[in-house]
Amino acid sequence: MPLTLLLGTLERLNEAHLQLIELGLEKKEALIRNQVDHLIAVMTRESRMSKRIEQLEQERVENVHLFLQERGIKSRLNLTIRELSRLVFEQEEKQRLLQIQSALGSTLKQLKELNDLNQQLIQQAISYIDFSIESMSYYSESEVTYTHPAEKQASGGRRGLFDTRA
Repeated sequence: MPLTLLLGTLERLNEAHLQLIELGLEKKEALIRNQVDHLIAVMTRESRMSKRIEQLEQERVENVHLFLQERGIKSRLNLTIRELSRLVFEQEEKQRLLQIQSALGSTLKQLKELNDLNQQLIQQAISYIDFSIESMSYYSESEVTYTHPAEKQASGGRRGLFDTRA
């Protein structure tokens, strides 16, 4: 019975991570399209999903301990799925456990790649914003407003933003 509970928890954990991938894809599109309101909404849903994953992870840990107790192991070891599979003697259950491990591993790898991509997109957006702010604040206040040509100082002229010659 504890193994069945553990398998169910692992499947729900995989489903939750798949939903997190869907939210990550939405976030990627919101970043690309510069839809800040949609991005905030997606991040809120992501936060809720992360809390759900934390709950499922706690449930998984408890189910592992129940399974170990059923097998006569009193320790509260934090075993991997592969290590747990060595304690499963029915071939069908062992195969199901290993399939769930493979699916969860694949899902987590995909989620990591998507998160890395979204992090790069955010970094690019921040760099663009920094550049925009710098280029807007480059000119002093007096250079931005109109001054009659006769009142301008004869300083030899101001060089452009990208003019690096001395």
